[in-house]
Amino acid sequence: MKNENITGKIGYLTGQLLIAMPTMSDSRFEKTVIYMCIHNIDGAMGLVINRGMDEISFPELLQNLNIDCDAPEPDIPVQYGGPVETGRGFVLHSQEYEQTGTIAVYDGVGLTATTEILAAIANRKGPLKSLLALGYAGWGPGQLDSEIQQNVWLHVPADEMLLFDTALDGKWEHAIAKIGVDVSLLSGDHGHA
Repeated sequence: MKNENITGKIGYLTGQLLIAMPTMSDSRFEKTVIYMCIHNIDGAMGLVINRGMDEISFPELLQNLNIDCDAPEPDIPVQYGGPVETGRGFVLHSQEYEQTGTIAVYDGVGLTATTEILAAIANRKGPLKSLLALGYAGWGPGQLDSEIQQNVWLHVPADEMLLFDTALDGKWEHAIAKIGVDVSLLSGDHGHA
């Protein structure tokens, strides 16, 4: 089923979940689920939503960015958003929160990439639901479309539970289950799924 994204174009995957096929050969994307922030004729950009980052904690990130707060929320996970610009942070969030620089992605989901949102989250004044990721996944014009035709990715509509649930284990399996297909039946052969 095709969706209509924020630019009104039909056929693009903005706001959907991209799911790596079991046969994914790129270890950076093995068993990943990616929320598609942008997908248009110029390319695509998304954030991996099911892979944690052990290298840095939220309080350490705040300290590195010189963001002051009285008592930062210690258990906010910092996630691996993808292999591109891994030092750059992005916050996917519920759209009741908005500030200068917030982009409305799709269906109540916003994207903000400022230090102000990190300060707001740390001081418990941020969005009700959020996902903090470092780095992103990116594709040039036509690249993602070609990978989908080669059976590298599946896609399904996003839902709030998969997007904002902090339990990362099982997200890939839950996303696959949304399609209604047994994982063992999926094949990397062209034209067969």
